[in-house]
Amino acid sequence: MLLTIQHNGSVFSPPVLEGVQIEWERKGSPGKLTFTTIKVGDEMAFQEGDPVCFYYDGKPVFMGYVFTKKRDREHHIEVTCYDQLRYLKNKYTYVFENKTATQIIQALSSDFGLSIGSMDNTAYVIPAIAEENSAAMDIMLTVLEETLVNTGNMFVVYDDFGKLTLKNVANMMSGIIICDETAENFDYSSSIDDETYNSIVLYYKDDNEFKIYHAFDNKTINQWGTLRYFEEVKNPSIGQNKANSLLQLYNRKTRELKISDAFGSTEVRGGTLIPVQLDLGDIKTNNFMLVEKVTHKFNKDHYTMDLTLEGAWSN
Repeated sequence: MLLTIQHNGSVFSPPVLEGVQIEWERKGSPGKLTFTTIKVGDEMAFQEGDPVCFYYDGKPVFMGYVFTKKRDREHHIEVTCYDQLRYLKNKYTYVFENKTATQIIQALSSDFGLSIGSMDNTAYVIPAIAEENSAAMDIMLTVLEETLVNTGNMFVVYDDFGKLTLKNVANMMSGIIICDETAENFDYSSSIDDETYNSIVLYYKDDNEFKIYHAFDNKTINQWGTLRYFEEVKNPSIGQNKANSLLQLYNRKTRELKISDAFGSTEVRGGTLIPVQLDLGDIKTNNFMLVEKVTHKFNKDHYTMDLTLEGAWSN
């Protein structure tokens, strides 16, 4: 592994104690790299805002900036770096009309001077969105959720070594398999307590009319009881289609699987679909599961990763 810091035009590699960790989540958080170093002379000076790059096996993995430095009496320095998604926490007021999520994300990225890379076309045109005093990241998540509900296609925004990237998760399949041989341990749970709904009720109202759009599943209502999703829609022409789409999306158990110390692979990030072949007790899974969070742990003699995976299937 190779870690570099750029300071005042010069690049150096600091000594790293106890390895490097990188955390990537599917939504809402920037990529995060942490390491501990020890100051060796004035030539190793660096400051908040300095660019940091990390390479593994000769391949670029992470590019970000120093945000936090913590010191102790032995001159150990704990360093926290974030990629450019950190700047999407900036707030402003925006109004967009008849734009796709791709176009909105490109506009927000340009507004904050971020470097833009490859962006898949989300295709679905969002009629209107108005956000006051909102973080750019929250707006991005809103338009991607709107796209998911109306198309069934999930997209993820991430930083690809200094380039803001938007990709359909269907194009983010991992080549590695999680099984008994590649995972040290796992913690598994299934639930209908969070983001499970079998009754969708949407409503539209203005000065002249009030409409209800309902979609439900009697089979799971009889099994689980009524789990209702209730929301106002701004566009009555999509009300019933949106209700049907939400029922299809949320009328299922959610399953969370935490994997400890799996064989590491730098291709795995938040949003990656990874094949899982494990006996989980109530089910033997041979499915792709979605990476919600991954922590890559790089040390001198080994490289592993911890995963939080989510999936939804009926049995």
